[in-house]
Amino acid sequence: MDTNHMDPAVAGAGPGLLPAAVERLEQASAADLIGAVRRAVRAVPLGPARDVLHGRPLGHPAHPLLVQVPLGAWLSAAVLDLVPGQHRAARILVGTGPAAAAPAAAAGWTDWAELPPEQARTGMVHALANLAGAVLYANSFLARTRGRHGRGRVLGMAGLAAVGAGGALGGHLAYRQAAGANHAEHVAHLVGDGWHRVGPVSGFPVGRAVRAGVGGVDVLVVRESGGSVRVLADRCAHMAGPLSEGEIADGCVRCPWHGSLFRLTDGWNVEGPATAPQPAFDTRITDGDVEARLRRFHDAGATAPGPQ
Repeated sequence: MDTNHMDPAVAGAGPGLLPAAVERLEQASAADLIGAVRRAVRAVPLGPARDVLHGRPLGHPAHPLLVQVPLGAWLSAAVLDLVPGQHRAARILVGTGPAAAAPAAAAGWTDWAELPPEQARTGMVHALANLAGAVLYANSFLARTRGRHGRGRVLGMAGLAAVGAGGALGGHLAYRQAAGANHAEHVAHLVGDGWHRVGPVSGFPVGRAVRAGVGGVDVLVVRESGGSVRVLADRCAHMAGPLSEGEIADGCVRCPWHGSLFRLTDGWNVEGPATAPQPAFDTRITDGDVEARLRRFHDAGATAPGPQ
C-alpha cells in the first residue's frame, strides 16, 4: 500500500495516550519487586479461605463482586455531597467504604499473586491507586466526623478520582489482559459435536500425561492402569498453563504454572486458583484407537457408550 496516499485518519491510527502508558507499565522491569511481594502474599496461611477469596465456590473471581460495595458507597456519597443537608448520610457512606474495601482487597491480592509479570505490574498499580483512594476516604470520614465537611468533600472527591483511576486499570487488567477470565471457554466453540479420533491407544503410556489434539484443540490424555482413558482440554482455565506438563496423582492433574488441581474424570477444579472447571471429554476405544467427544453441559456426567 502507498502510505503517501493513505487516509490521514488511518495513517494516524494507533493506541491513545492511556493505552500506550499502560502498555509501557506492563513491560516495565526496573525495580520490579513483583516476585518478593508475590511470595509474601502466597505465604499467608489462608488454608481453605484462599479458594473462597479466589471465588472458586462462585465459579468466577470474587474480587469484581466484592468491589461493588465500597465503590457503590463512595459514589453514592459523592452524589449526596451535592445535596444540601445530607452531611450525616454522606458521612455514613464514606465510612462504609474503607471497611467494605478490606475483603475486596484481600480477594484482589490473592488473585494478583497468581498472575504473570505483565499482568502483575498492572495489578500492582491498580492496587496502589485503590489503596490511595481508601486512605483519602478514611481521612474524609475523619474530617466529616470533626465537622469539617468542606475538607471531607474535597478528600472524598480526590478519593473518588483515585479509585476511578484504579478501576480503569482494573478494566484493562480484566478485559485487555484477560486476568480472571476462563482461558478454556473457547474449547466448546471450537470442538464440533460427535466423536473425534485422538490416536492409537498404544501411543498413550499408562499413568503418563500426553498432549494430543481433538478438533484443533490441544488436549491432555491420561491412560489409567485399569484401562480407562481420560481426556481434558490441555490449556488450564486459569491462565492457559499446559496441563500435559503437570503432575498426575490421585486421579487429578496439577497445573505446572499456578497449581490449580483438576479431577481427570470430569475436569472439576478441586483446588484454585482456577475458578472454572476444565472442559472434559467422554472417551471410547474403537478398533484400537482412542476417540473423544466433548462433554457438553447438558450431558455432563453421562456415561459414554462402549469400552472406556
